[in-house]
Amino acid sequence: MAWTDERVELLKKLWAEGLSASQIAARLGGVTRNAVIGKVHRLGLSGRATSSRSSSPRPRRTNVVPRANRTPSLIFGTRGATALKPQFEMEADLAPQPLQELVIPLHERASIMTLKEPMCRWPIGDPGDPEFHFCGRKKCGSLPYCEHHARMAYQPVQARRREKRFATG
Repeated sequence: MAWTDERVELLKKLWAEGLSASQIAARLGGVTRNAVIGKVHRLGLSGRATSSRSSSPRPRRTNVVPRANRTPSLIFGTRGATALKPQFEMEADLAPQPLQELVIPLHERASIMTLKEPMCRWPIGDPGDPEFHFCGRKKCGSLPYCEHHARMAYQPVQARRREKRFATG
């Protein structure tokens, strides 16, 4: 599409009326918003009329209840499948039980020097402490941890959200 004299004049007129570049592009047809902005810049147009928007701010809605004061209609949001929501609501009433740390016998503990491929790499203690060690038990499949530590490390998203809600609520 070429900028003909008629289209340039229409562009100038619409720009002076305060239309946005998107609105002008739609009226002209065959040009993009960016093409309109580029042409306005090359023509050196400025001094636009005020747009059709009001200069006074929109009134705020006053009937909105703040999020913290709302009573939750459902424990989880309304996205996705809702067939199992009652089951999740009953589960959410029970506080999740934290997993207890294993007591690793001395002969199963591993240092950085004795850690091998099939061993659990879960760190236990402060790395600066002489008692620091790795779990060293047999790891679970392709995961770097044993079954117990894998359950601690890889929690489902819903479980993490539930724990966070119980901690803050």
